[in-house]
Amino acid sequence: MPMIGTQMSTKITPRSEDFSQWYHDVISAAKLADYSPVKGCMVIRPNGYAIWERIQRELDARIKATGARNAYFPLFIPESFLKKEAEHVEGFAPECAVVTHAGGKLLEEPLVVRPTSETIINSMFAKWIQSYRDLPMMVNQWANVVRWEMRTRLFLRTTEFLWQEGHTCHSTAEEAELETRTMLQVYRKFSEDILAMPVDIGRKSDAERFAGALRTYCIEAMMQDKKALQAGTSHNLSTKFAEAFETKFLDKDSVSRHVHQTSWGVSTRLIGGVIMTHSDDKGLVLPPTLAFSHGVVIPILGKAETRERVLKAGADIVARLQEDPRAKTLGYPLQVSMDADETKQPGWKYFEYEATGNCIRIEVGPRDLDAGKLMIVRRDLGVKEAIPMESLPDVFFGMLTQMQSDLTRKAEEFKKEHTYTVASYEELKERIEQGGFFVAAWDQDPAIEQKIKQETKATIRCLPLTASYELTPHDGPALISGKTGPGVVKAIFARSY
Repeated sequence: MPMIGTQMSTKITPRSEDFSQWYHDVISAAKLADYSPVKGCMVIRPNGYAIWERIQRELDARIKATGARNAYFPLFIPESFLKKEAEHVEGFAPECAVVTHAGGKLLEEPLVVRPTSETIINSMFAKWIQSYRDLPMMVNQWANVVRWEMRTRLFLRTTEFLWQEGHTCHSTAEEAELETRTMLQVYRKFSEDILAMPVDIGRKSDAERFAGALRTYCIEAMMQDKKALQAGTSHNLSTKFAEAFETKFLDKDSVSRHVHQTSWGVSTRLIGGVIMTHSDDKGLVLPPTLAFSHGVVIPILGKAETRERVLKAGADIVARLQEDPRAKTLGYPLQVSMDADETKQPGWKYFEYEATGNCIRIEVGPRDLDAGKLMIVRRDLGVKEAIPMESLPDVFFGMLTQMQSDLTRKAEEFKKEHTYTVASYEELKERIEQGGFFVAAWDQDPAIEQKIKQETKATIRCLPLTASYELTPHDGPALISGKTGPGVVKAIFARSY
C-alpha cells in the first residue's frame, strides 16, 4: 500500500515513469487525502473535501431540478432485507461488512453495514406508497457506504466512501425508463460542464450491470494512462425490488400494481477521475468550477521600506477581484487570497500552489508597482505573463473562463486520439497494451465477453446507444465468433479502474 503523508517529500513521480505512484504523489502533495488506521479506509483532508463540497453543491442542484428531494436512511440494514432479492444479495455478499454484536450482546439478526440502500429504502417505500397519487416518489441521499475491498486506492476504491444515491418509484415501466435516461444525461452533462471530463455513455452488458437491475446505463471517462473509469451509473430496476418488498399502489382503476423503480449514483471516485484527467507532473490541476483556490497573490516584499507598499497593493488586488461584478456571474464561489507568510520564500510558494491546484498565480513586487505591471501565471499552462495593472480583472476572469474551456477541449481531444476501431480479436489483443478505448463488434455472447476479459484484462465498458437508446448495430464480423447481422452490436472495450 503506498504511503501518503505530510512527512514525506513532496517530489512527484513523473506520469511517464509510474502512473500509479504519480497519482498517489499528487494526492499527497495536494493534501487531498490520507490512509486511515482502519485498513482500506481513507481520511479526506480539507482540500479534498472542498472538492467534494463543490461536487455536492453543483450536482445537488441538478438532481433537485429533476424533482427528487433529499432524505436520509439508516446505515444498518437487516441481513434478511438483502436476502429478499436473490441477485442483489449474490452480487454484494462478498463485499458486505456485518455487525453481529452490539451493546455487549449477540444480535437476534445480523445487521449489514450499508453497501447500497435499495433494500432499506424499499422497506420504507412499501409503507409510504399506497395510491397512484403518491407517485412518482423521488428521493436522493448523500451518505457513506461500506464495501469490503481487498485492493484499495485513494478515492477510486476504498472500503468506505462517500456518494450520492437516488431512488425513485413510478407507476409505469415507461416512466421508470425515462427517469433512468434522464439521470444518465444529468451525469453526462455534469461531468462535461463541471468536471471538464468528457465521457462516453451507454448501457452495461448483463455481466457488468448492477446486481438486481433490469438494465444499467453508465458514463465512462478516459484517464491519462488511457484506462477507463466508470464515473456514474443509472439503473432501471423494473419491479424486481418492488416484488421482493411488496411495494404496491392502487392505480386509477383501483387495481393493485407493483411500482417500477430506478436508482442512480456517483461517488468520491469522481475526485480521482478529475485528478487523473487534468493533473500534471507539477501536481493537481482543477477546473475552476471545482477549484478551492482560484487566485493567489504572492507579494515579493523586497526591501523593508517597500514592504508595506507591496502588501497594500496585494490586498487591493484581492479586494478588486472579489468585488468585481463578474465574480457573481461565474456560477461558483470565487476564492482569492494573498499569501503574505514571510517565513516562506516566493519560490516555495510557487511550488506549493502549483501542487495544490490553485488556478491563477499573481506576483507583485516593488519593481512591478513602479512599472504599473503584474506577473500572472495560469496553472495549466505555466507561462508567466506581464500585464498592465489596470487590465488585471479582465485578464483574470478571462483566464478562468478559458481555462475551463481548454481543460475540457484537451481531455476531449485526448479521448478521441486514443479511441480506436478494431476489426478482429487478434487486433484487439495486439493493441490492448497501448491502452485506450477499442470499439468493436460483439455478438452479445457472455461466454465470449468472459473469454476476452480473461485473456486481455479488458472489459466491455459500455454498449453505445442510438438516439432512441437502443444498442447500436454493428456490421461485424463480431470478435471471435465472426457473426454478422441481427444481434451484433457496437461495444467499447478497455482496461479499467
